[in-house]
Amino acid sequence: MSILPRVIANKLSARPSLKRLAVSTALAASLAWAPQAVMADTKSDDAPHFGTPLDLPITLTGSYLAARLAGLENDFSYAAAFFQETLVSDPDNPMLIERTFMLKLANGDIVEAVNYARELDRVGVDNFLAQLTRGADALKMGDHAKAADLFALSAAGPLADLSLGIARAWALQGQGKTDDALNTIDQLKGPEWFDVFKSTHQALISFAAGRKQDALSQIEDAYKEDRGAVRVIDSYARILAANGRGSEALKVLDEYSRLLRGHPLLDSAREEIASGKSDFALVSTPAAGISELLYGLGAAIGRDGAEELSASYLQLALYLDPTAEFAAVALGGMFERMGQPSRAIEALMMVPDGSALKRDAEIQIGLNYNSLDQVDEARAHLEALIEEDPSELEAIISLGNVLRTHKIFDEAEATYTKGLDTVSEVSQEHWLLFYFRGICRERLKKWDSAEADFRKALELFPDQPLVLNYLGYSLVDQGLKLDEALGMIKKAVELRPTDGYIVDSLGWVFYRLGRYEEAVTQLERAIELRPSDPVINDHLGDAYWKVGRRNEARFQWNHARDLEPEDEELPKILDKIANGLKEDVTEEVKADDKKNGG
Repeated sequence: MSILPRVIANKLSARPSLKRLAVSTALAASLAWAPQAVMADTKSDDAPHFGTPLDLPITLTGSYLAARLAGLENDFSYAAAFFQETLVSDPDNPMLIERTFMLKLANGDIVEAVNYARELDRVGVDNFLAQLTRGADALKMGDHAKAADLFALSAAGPLADLSLGIARAWALQGQGKTDDALNTIDQLKGPEWFDVFKSTHQALISFAAGRKQDALSQIEDAYKEDRGAVRVIDSYARILAANGRGSEALKVLDEYSRLLRGHPLLDSAREEIASGKSDFALVSTPAAGISELLYGLGAAIGRDGAEELSASYLQLALYLDPTAEFAAVALGGMFERMGQPSRAIEALMMVPDGSALKRDAEIQIGLNYNSLDQVDEARAHLEALIEEDPSELEAIISLGNVLRTHKIFDEAEATYTKGLDTVSEVSQEHWLLFYFRGICRERLKKWDSAEADFRKALELFPDQPLVLNYLGYSLVDQGLKLDEALGMIKKAVELRPTDGYIVDSLGWVFYRLGRYEEAVTQLERAIELRPSDPVINDHLGDAYWKVGRRNEARFQWNHARDLEPEDEELPKILDKIANGLKEDVTEEVKADDKKNGG
């Protein structure tokens, strides 16, 4: 499996957004009336607390406004609690019942969501998710016939048709009506993206019914539709092996690994198939089948930004099948994107112990502790994983990143070195270890070692823009090899023209070379790309000063001051605001440039 995706995306820290602070402050000041019982009964401690437990009366308007604000922040727990309060004053309001239902479902309060789904039916609201939830509950209770009736198609649109149609097929399969189940899916009409879901679930139903040949034909259709879907690849490989075509199954897995760098589930499938295993249980129950459907749709919806709907699908998937590993990982990832690491940890902990995804989930839990600024917990969690398997690089890199982002550079350097010591043959994917270790060594003022690491990373991954930028910027910052540094950064900008940090580096090298007008041009562009970065604002202030734009320079320095610069940079910025820029800085660098051979 690749070590690239998670470690590059690793957050430096977790802090509340300005929007959140504004919302929570406004509510604390003007809507401080939420009862203590409601405020205590929540699952989220990441998002702002919408209200204060004061002894003031509950009002419909107040509860509704607080619910709307919490909903805008994707705080499902508080939004659901406040909408639930509105029903005290207006119990038959269809809109309030519907919002309470949706938010209870998204928050994972499925039993309560089922009750509100029944309330929607009572007041005559046609909501396909309410149908889906009631049907799922009936199926969970073992009543497949009732579930099939509840999954009857509504007129809510393509997503409803596909969700309810395939769910109904699984309920029919639970009654032993395999032909009816397959025909139900056949009759579903919709856009092209229906096809991969239809073919996949027909294959899973056929396979569950013992129709291995039919399952193979159907999963081949799904594979043709989407060769990048892990669940499709896994099912295709296992069904091939079950039909006595193990060598073809291994070729399918190898092809995926060649193109997309593998996946732990597929690594597990390869190991089983290579051992000669051909007796697989893919999806053995209707509940697991519908859970698989809800995961697939929920994950796709979440990628498009519809967090509440995505969470509703994924929570219902986990209700039907608490061992649904992919649904748990997808839900955890969605909470991470929403800035709620505590909720992410809760979801990731649901990945079962025997799962191929368990170790990845545990690594992500450690990174979420880091996002909560619980550095000791993050460190202990990741160190325990490394102790279990010292040769597995992703946990090592993740621990190194936690230490590095908290400026514990000496220990981070040692951690990356420990990772490299486990590598018997260095290859391209190991560029990250050299790159990250180079950063630590540069910050520890071990420049010769740092430069060697950066150049090794470029040897492994030529023209890697992050490395070109960091090495080029570091050379510029020290007044070393400025011509080479300029070439590196120009190449990095060419490769990533919309990366504000890299464009800033280009502007800064022009500044250090005394090419101030060109520096202003690039730094103004960098500001457009990254307007809230204190370093870029500081750099632009310096460049403005050099071209005689003194008022604009002080404006940029004031802006840099207000953007929370590093502690060691703040006094320098304040001095420039008060006294302007010392004029001898660049001349020293130019002299150093000549001394160091350009």
